[in-house]
Amino acid sequence: MPPPYDTREPVEASGIMSYGAGFANNYRRVAYYVDKIRNGANPANLPVEQPTKFKLLIDLKTPKEIGVTISPNVLARADRVIK
Repeated sequence: MPPPYDTREPVEASGIMSYGAGFANNYRRVAYYVDKIRNGANPANLPVEQPTKFKLLIDLKTPKEIGVTISPNVLARADRVIK
């Protein structure tokens, strides 16, 4: 079975699913840290952050082609389903 991805782009190109914070959110947080450092903050004193928002994207075309069924419970939790 194809692996899950952490970004939406591979799923939109025929992957099965992705679960991750996404580039846009990560880049926003990077900009926050760059701003802090440019304004004099010591990088060693800045906290390490983990993403707090994740999105689940599922593409139903590929599983159908390879004979895999995605559970209705998983589909119900998806933020976006590509049909």
